[in-house]
Amino acid sequence: MVRRVAFAVPGDLATATGGYAYDRRMISELKHLGWEIEIVDLGGGFPFAGSEGESKARSCLQNVPAGRPIVIDGLAFGVLPQVAAELSRERVLIALVHHPLALESGLSARQAEQFRASERAALASARAVIVTSPTTARLLAAEYEVAADRISVACPGVDPVPLARGSGDGLLRLLSVGAIVPRKGYDVLIAALAALKDLHWHLTIAGDRSRDAEAAARLDSDIRRFGLADRISVLGAVSGEQLDELYLESDLFTLASRYEGYGMVFSEAVAHGLPIVGTDAGAISDTVPPRAGLLVAPDNPDAFANALRRVIESPQQRRRMAAASREAARKLPTWQDSAKIFAAVIEAIA
Repeated sequence: MVRRVAFAVPGDLATATGGYAYDRRMISELKHLGWEIEIVDLGGGFPFAGSEGESKARSCLQNVPAGRPIVIDGLAFGVLPQVAAELSRERVLIALVHHPLALESGLSARQAEQFRASERAALASARAVIVTSPTTARLLAAEYEVAADRISVACPGVDPVPLARGSGDGLLRLLSVGAIVPRKGYDVLIAALAALKDLHWHLTIAGDRSRDAEAAARLDSDIRRFGLADRISVLGAVSGEQLDELYLESDLFTLASRYEGYGMVFSEAVAHGLPIVGTDAGAISDTVPPRAGLLVAPDNPDAFANALRRVIESPQQRRRMAAASREAARKLPTWQDSAKIFAAVIEAIA
């Protein structure tokens, strides 16, 4: 018996973000498990696609053969409550929630509330909900009226990777990975590093600069304003091979996120055996083992600077944290593990 499922994604599946990377890899792993995948492009602009985007998404989803389960990425699903309600009468819908839309940084209070109400309504039409962290599972049950028995957690997996070898030249190399958007907290990170000019470090930032022109301009401005142009390299989006090399030559991973539904780059840092300085926002505490990282409250440059100073100044602490990362790396889920969970959800309701 051929097992078929539609996987609906808003826009270009090759988009360089953790959410799209998760979708790409899950599609690949489901194929390896024997699933025939129909990829449905819902169109770009989500979650701000408006009525025109909603109409296109409706048309695309209605073209999926009746009886075929449809997995819909939450970036679009959360703003399609009416479409979801219509489709759920004849089709099995599975919502894939990376993190609730209302928790994206930079939204007004009104926008956040609109997203919250819209996503809550849309999730009511999903037969099952797959999330990428226990934190998101708890949040949907507590605040979005999703019954716990409808939620399954399929965390992002990791592949076996070599351990970071570090810089080896006396210059402590810091690495940040993530799209240049407000939620990643680059403004906090740059402000924190401005207080550490007396220390010997260099930061490399790898992340798509095209997602938010204002955030990218703010990052460039902050670097100039604090006089850090010779100590921070902003690379933009990089290839997978380039990113692997960046992890290998780094001594410390750091990112001042305001929220993460999981934080795949944090698990990648753990897989490479790197010490981590980050925040405790969202699911980061699920992802970063306590002894492998120093996590502080988000939006606090002083606390972030203090955490960075502690780790940069102490080779012994970095070694202890790196050892904890290496130990934790052996327990991280594989993509194959996660795909089996994902497939089991589809099979259970198809």
